Amino acid sequence: MTKKGKIYISLVLLTILAIVTVEMNKPKELNWFPSYATHHKIPFGSYVFSEQLQRISEDVTIVERPPFEYLKANNIKGTYVFYNGGINFGEQELNALLDWVDAGNTLMVSAVDFEAKLLDTLNLNTKSINTVANFNNEYQVQLVNPRLDKTAAYKFGRPTTFFHFHDIDTLQTNVVGLIDKYRGENEPVEDSLINIIKQPFGDGEIILNTFPQAFTNYFMLNSPNQNYTAGLLSYLDTSQPIYIDTYYKSGKKFYTSPMYILLNNDSLKWAYYMVLIAVLIYIIFEGKRKQRAIPIVRPLKNQTVDFTRTISNMYYENGKHKDIAYHKVQHFLDYIRNTMYLSTSEINDSFIKNLSARSNNTIEDTKKLIEFIEQIDGKTHLSNTELERLNTLIENFKSHNQWKTKQ
Repeated sequence: MTKKGKIYISLVLLTILAIVTVEMNKPKELNWFPSYATHHKIPFGSYVFSEQLQRISEDVTIVERPPFEYLKANNIKGTYVFYNGGINFGEQELNALLDWVDAGNTLMVSAVDFEAKLLDTLNLNTKSINTVANFNNEYQVQLVNPRLDKTAAYKFGRPTTFFHFHDIDTLQTNVVGLIDKYRGENEPVEDSLINIIKQPFGDGEIILNTFPQAFTNYFMLNSPNQNYTAGLLSYLDTSQPIYIDTYYKSGKKFYTSPMYILLNNDSLKWAYYMVLIAVLIYIIFEGKRKQRAIPIVRPLKNQTVDFTRTISNMYYENGKHKDIAYHKVQHFLDYIRNTMYLSTSEINDSFIKNLSARSNNTIEDTKKLIEFIEQIDGKTHLSNTELERLNTLIENFKSHNQWKTKQ
């Protein structure tokens, strides 16, 4: 590899190293994905809620299996808590949960909206909140339990769509919380939009909440919002086991590829990228042939014609017309042998007749040329005129045969 090539590779590697350093040290972009997962510390994860729940209850179980399978495999008692942006149990799983509640347990489900089967079972309807007069899309929530501070309202300022319970059966349903557009700090809720209800079901009870954001890190870490989440937990019997579902979570753990662990770690990810870049550079530079370029050697020029012309000029200038004529005649006889395939060892009338026929010349012209050649062959000296006539007769003779030689 040349010195210039090594310099280029060094510059490329330094540039890549600088890019990697900048990428690894720049602040990470905030992830607003609505995960609700207990192991996520992003704004809409629920790591803080999971940690605080462990402090108020000694028997908290994280359930990663579908509730239908878990209830079938385990004989459990207590409270089953679900919270996510959307939850859809399905008919068989919902019936299994309702049978479990009917046996004297508590089911808390927090989601933006609920499946029709669950709402029909509890004789409930939901409706989205009108945002026409709420241009900032900011909301406040409040608990109505008389044992709690009913004047406290808690703000949530992330744009989203909320639902409230519409036309509830007040004889069977207890109102737990309200939601309204944000009216200012310490301003009470004015619209009676119900977002949390509690309803008995058999020997147990069901709590539905359309504000699952109450369990997220973003909401709980904005003081004093943690009081609102604590008020919700006061409806749970912490002396009984609490089961937290992680199956119905948008950010639940699952591996889509064997490369997940490698690419999920920044250091391993950039090391992997560096290896790929190094392999690419190796292919680009080392994949080329290492032999130097072969210079173009031009073939020697054929100078036979120039050499012949030089020799003939030398003879002509020295007055050796007889020698020139001799070579001219010998070349003509060689032309007859190689082109017309006639033997020149014996020149007679038969030879002249065959030569005339094969050369496309008349017998008279052919005979005139042969006779002139025999005439100058007997002379010792030739004049310029005789040499020029010999050349003219030979060239005219050849010109009649050109159509044959071109084929």
